[in-house]
Amino acid sequence: MSTDVTATTSAPAPPGKDGPASGGGLLQLMRDGLRRNMRQYGMLIALGLIVALFAWLTDGDLLLPRNVSNLVLQNSYILVLAVGMMMVIIAGHIDLSVGSLTAFVGAFAAVLTVQQDISWPVAVVLCLLVGAVAGAVQGFFIAYGGIPSFIVTLAGMLIFRGLTEILLAGQTLGPFPEGMQKIGNGFMPEAGPETNYHNITLLLGIALIVFVVLQEIRDRGRQQEFALDVLPRKIFLLKLAVMASAILVVTLLLASYKGAPIVLLILGVLVVGYSYVMRNTVFGRHIYAIGGNLPAAKLSGVKDKKVTFLVFVNMGALAALAGMAIAARLNAASPKAGLNYELEAIASAFIGGASMSGGVGTVFGAIIGGLVLGVLNNGMNLLDVGTDWQQVIKGLALLAAVGFDVWNKRRVGS
Repeated sequence: MSTDVTATTSAPAPPGKDGPASGGGLLQLMRDGLRRNMRQYGMLIALGLIVALFAWLTDGDLLLPRNVSNLVLQNSYILVLAVGMMMVIIAGHIDLSVGSLTAFVGAFAAVLTVQQDISWPVAVVLCLLVGAVAGAVQGFFIAYGGIPSFIVTLAGMLIFRGLTEILLAGQTLGPFPEGMQKIGNGFMPEAGPETNYHNITLLLGIALIVFVVLQEIRDRGRQQEFALDVLPRKIFLLKLAVMASAILVVTLLLASYKGAPIVLLILGVLVVGYSYVMRNTVFGRHIYAIGGNLPAAKLSGVKDKKVTFLVFVNMGALAALAGMAIAARLNAASPKAGLNYELEAIASAFIGGASMSGGVGTVFGAIIGGLVLGVLNNGMNLLDVGTDWQQVIKGLALLAAVGFDVWNKRRVGS
């Protein structure tokens, strides 16, 4: 997550102090904070407004516990792909093959478990390995062969789609073993006393609130330690309250239905893990470096080819995970699975703050972008909006997000 330290009218706050606080009270502080952190909070605010709009238009149906649970299940695979795609785009590349790769891995999983009677845990491991190998092959041609990622992954899109047709012989194959079905449809088991809520989900939600609050306080302390500009204390506390309230509301909604879906826990682990990698490890910093300024990164000793290669290996593994999740949810592998998934993942990354030029974006932003598209899809389905108009609206949302990125760059640069 980048912080704008090219302050305009005021110097950065000294260590341990709050950022500038101009007169005019809390409203003025909020405007100042939002202006300095437009990229970070713009899409988060947009998501809140979209949720509020569709909750009103659907008379509250959008926020019914059952619908919130379905929203998570329906969009989990896109969110998984968006995490990997964000890393690819930050590195300055693109991957058009992920939709076809999800279909291929789903077909491979069906062949292993349905036709070959291989136990589903073994099949999961093999599928992840297949996805990683597929990503490694593409990454090799891109990183060491010097072929543009657009061309390599476009070829991969065609190859994996064809291999899917060959594996399934043009037919749908299923059902999957019960254990594997739970990856896409399962929920956490019940435990504890009767409370009219799912107790494990409540505990996980509370733990998440504590983790998020402590992480935000830690990040703020580090920014103050290095004399970086931070949000004023009142705005920071308001931010923590809003984040904790949002997590609590979602937790209560899920806990009042069947609890947290298993795929949501998987996604949560991915978000926490990859956020840490991108923000706190050398590998993550190198991804930002090669996407932001490749010549400078090379001069600094960054092994750009190795980093690019590993980014595509990672994308392949995440595509495999998404492929198993969607196949398990549908309880069958289909030759037509994964259509346009790559476009959904790319759109999620750009809506979530990625830059066309690379070097910019966060894992959390990819999740926000995916949720924006997911809420749009779900809300429009509840309103019986035709698929034709849904495509138009999602296209406009993507255009608006990229336009916002261009405008924000010009504003900061002026």
